Amino acid sequence: MAIHDNGRAATSRSSAASDPEMTDTLHCVKCQSPYAYEDRGLFICPECTHEWSAEGTEDDAASALSDEAVVVRDANGSVLADGDTVLVIKDLKIKGSSSVVKVGTKVKNIRLVDGDHDIDCKIPGIGQMGLKSEFVKKVAD
Repeated sequence: MAIHDNGRAATSRSSAASDPEMTDTLHCVKCQSPYAYEDRGLFICPECTHEWSAEGTEDDAASALSDEAVVVRDANGSVLADGDTVLVIKDLKIKGSSSVVKVGTKVKNIRLVDGDHDIDCKIPGIGQMGLKSEFVKKVAD
């Protein structure tokens, strides 16, 4: 380290360039973003919000690929698929409205999505809505 006339310390740039940690770019194991960073032992991707640990990088890479093939099951454990018909098994209050989806309401042609409410559907008399799979059961068309 050298001291300049203004009293500030100057560092050599060649030492940073020879450091392998400074030249390797960390990529997200899920979306391959080059903007991933480390914070308290976890790696975090700011683009897809995926978090993984340094010890399980190989396992997380495999699980990130398998996240796309998530199996959605109904209240009885039956596997749901796009286009299925389901029956509501519990009265569901609709947020921001006085309406209620009654027990026994048949919902046709569901669409599976990612998120907390994993079913998108159109409920007769109410309209477009997201449902949780734990409140429905699969029925024969």
